[in-house]
Amino acid sequence: MNNEAIRCEDLVKTYNLGQVNEYKALKGINLTIKEGDFISIIGSSGSGKSTLLNLISCLDTPTSGEVYVDGTALSKLGDNERAKLRSQKLGFIFQQFNLLRGMTAYENIELAMRFAGKTKKERHERVQELLKQVGLENKGKNRPTQMSGGEQQRVAIARALANNPRIILGDEPTGNLDSATGATIMQLLTELNKDQNKTLVMVTHDPAIAKKAHRTVRIKDGKLEEEKRGALIENGNGSNG
Repeated sequence: MNNEAIRCEDLVKTYNLGQVNEYKALKGINLTIKEGDFISIIGSSGSGKSTLLNLISCLDTPTSGEVYVDGTALSKLGDNERAKLRSQKLGFIFQQFNLLRGMTAYENIELAMRFAGKTKKERHERVQELLKQVGLENKGKNRPTQMSGGEQQRVAIARALANNPRIILGDEPTGNLDSATGATIMQLLTELNKDQNKTLVMVTHDPAIAKKAHRTVRIKDGKLEEEKRGALIENGNGSNG
């Protein structure tokens, strides 16, 4: 389907804990996310929601099952191809910001484009555009230690957008922010979804943030328990169509 951004089929992820013990983090997840959708993934700590996000974002690989991004099966890709897909189509926003502390805001954003092979002129124009978009046009020379948590997260969002990805993935992107700053970050993300048709997939513990999404999916004990938007997904069986 040409408007399908992400599809997960029978995803299982098992971690080995020693020679005889294992932990099954995901137990057969089926989920389809359309282009331009905004989906929140909720669940208690250890439920498997971050594991699911890591599989979608190419940061980890499933024990069995398949993840499709823009129609491409991730298991069919080599390491270089996966890195290229992640660079071009996926933008990841971390709870801990994960900015390089020795680099300025400008350099942190530019680095993603260096890996993508952009020219110096392209990089400069895009960084300036993104700094303005996130309201930090006067902070380009500041290092992370010279910025507030909200400013650092806005730099992280700009970095995630550097290569104009179609899909933005967020793992508790407001988790380390106060409520007012978190609301500002959420407004920026929802505007990207609405105005630029970015597909937004966000893991969150915050019910208020989850309600801003078009759809809310709950993961419990490694299974997709429910989906709010008319369709029911239970025990990892079925999809939203």
